[in-house]
Amino acid sequence: MPVTELTMEQDLKLRRLDDLLPEADKEDIITLLMALQHQNFCLCNTVSNLVNHWPNHPNTTPVDT
Repeated sequence: MPVTELTMEQDLKLRRLDDLLPEADKEDIITLLMALQHQNFCLCNTVSNLVNHWPNHPNTTPVDT
């Protein structure tokens, strides 16, 4: 099950970003967005790879048909 709740430290970092972003330079925001998108693609590819290579074990208990 995915964990969607943030830790207190993560919540504080998000609040700090929220406070600083309105004053940030446009080029810095673009750089940040591109880096985050790259990390997101890498994470998606990694999760897909793990799911595709997950071993299929036979059932250990009988299954009703």
